[in-house]
Amino acid sequence: MPLSSVPSAYSRVTTLAAKRAIHAAFAWLHANAKTILDWQMELCAIPAPPFGEQARSQWMEARFREIGLDGVTIDEVGNVLGLLPSPHLSPESTGHVVVLSAHLDTVFPAETPLQPQVRLVDGSERIEAPGSCDNGAGVVGMMAIAQALVKSKAELPAALLFVGNVGEEGEGDLRGVRHLYQQPALAGRIAAHIVLDGAGSDAAVTQALGSKRYQITISGPGGHSFTDSGTPNPITAMGSALAALAATPLPDDPRTTLNVGTIHGGTSVNSIPESAVATVDFRSTSADELVRLEVALHRAVEDAVEHWNRRTAPANRLRGLLSYKIDMIGNRPAAMLPDQSPILEGLRAVDRHLGLSSGARLGSTDANIPISLGVPSLSLGAGGDGGGAHTVAEWYSTKDRETGLRRILLLTAAMLEWAAEQ
Repeated sequence: MPLSSVPSAYSRVTTLAAKRAIHAAFAWLHANAKTILDWQMELCAIPAPPFGEQARSQWMEARFREIGLDGVTIDEVGNVLGLLPSPHLSPESTGHVVVLSAHLDTVFPAETPLQPQVRLVDGSERIEAPGSCDNGAGVVGMMAIAQALVKSKAELPAALLFVGNVGEEGEGDLRGVRHLYQQPALAGRIAAHIVLDGAGSDAAVTQALGSKRYQITISGPGGHSFTDSGTPNPITAMGSALAALAATPLPDDPRTTLNVGTIHGGTSVNSIPESAVATVDFRSTSADELVRLEVALHRAVEDAVEHWNRRTAPANRLRGLLSYKIDMIGNRPAAMLPDQSPILEGLRAVDRHLGLSSGARLGSTDANIPISLGVPSLSLGAGGDGGGAHTVAEWYSTKDRETGLRRILLLTAAMLEWAAEQ
């Protein structure tokens, strides 16, 4: 049933906003800005590089228990889960659930200095620390919604699952949310999924930018630059392959990009290298374009290796020829949320009630997974403002954080009601 069915999405949100429990939750958010800030300062001091989120997962587990969530656990990959059950359902119920999630990981290596500082800027607290906005803002925003609902004693019409997930950034490749959707206990039960990522309250990521990432390795026998001259050179072959790949035409619509991110190999200027390794990143709003680029990559590498092997003199062939392998190291699906999706209609109604206006955005977030699976999902900022994302000069301002959190809470409540009707 679309959310726009009677009652209308806007009347539903208006009714929800008038409920005593929602008022109580709003009151907790208003009265506890310092608690939320303290959580953020603690979180930002804990390293959480991709595949190294264990300390943050443990911190998140302890906070979920303090907040009062049920069934708090850390799963096999490091996701932290906590539940607010519905009093209208039995504990054994297999009914629909709504998911509210935020990723725990950052892009920064474990050795990055983390010393969060707070300064007062234009009357608002400003946290300066790597990861303070992406995704310190999202994680503590999720925690604030959980605590506000617990304190308000709200009786939810459907279960609400909170997830502090791992593996959103870089080579994490959305592994935390992928794992969540592979769990048999949740199969077919997730009615809607709200992802909190970064700051802001004026946008929503509704179109999932797809990406595919590959590591190319070209290997050969190597040797001395003079005495083994004529032995095929992996770096030379890699250069040929990447030059051919870079010449691949890219459409403006659908927007598609190609990037060579890293390249390395060899040991010295007077050595024929034994290997060369490069990584490439393809992005597009079209799954077909990503497939086309994957084919172009394989053709470019295969043709380059064959070309330089053919040029190898017979005397050098005894030492060996070039070989290659191409490993996929990232695969984020491209997808788009339908314009009439119940979660998008719900957001429009919430924005109208709060006097906000959300622009639809394209992005690569944890929402890629549920959107590609047909689950009503989008990614929202958790209020406030931020800048310097993915740099050590990253910052987050608490200005208007409360507005963003009210927006999230109302949308969550609306989706819980919708989920209970499915």
